[in-house]
Amino acid sequence: MARLTVNGRAVEFKLDPATPLLWALRDVANLTGTKYGCGEGDCGACMVLIEGQALRSCLVTLADAEGRTVTTIEGLSADRSHPVQQALVAEQAIQCGFCTPGIAIAAAALLARNADPTAEDIAAAVPNLCRCGVYPRLVRAIQRAGRVARQTETISAAPAPGITPRDAARAVPAMKGN
Repeated sequence: MARLTVNGRAVEFKLDPATPLLWALRDVANLTGTKYGCGEGDCGACMVLIEGQALRSCLVTLADAEGRTVTTIEGLSADRSHPVQQALVAEQAIQCGFCTPGIAIAAAALLARNADPTAEDIAAAVPNLCRCGVYPRLVRAIQRAGRVARQTETISAAPAPGITPRDAARAVPAMKGN
């Protein structure tokens, strides 16, 4: 049994301690924003913050996470107002969206320690794979988010989301057949 804090809430997982954190988050906690990509730590789709550090949740076991604080994409901001989330939308740095949660988490960790990153800083701190190839826009978005974090710029172009993260994480009720 592993006890940890996920998105500000105390959670107890009654699972094998060797279970990857990714599966506990997705399958038990219904936090499906954390994506399964490769399962080997190469792609970064499953990135979460653990004690503020961006880590691949497919490589972290529940035993490793015991007693620690975990933040998933759902916990980055309750209303998607985090500067990284807003800048990714404003810079049109999202295409298919599959890799976006992991990228947003890695970028948030970078900006927490360096709010004025260079393109090289971003490449080193955000190693996520994006099959759509939006890397130049990602760099612009992360640098823009840094300016927002430093309060030298604001973003008003990013629209409000159409569904709340809380509603998006709820199970969809079964539909009755005709």
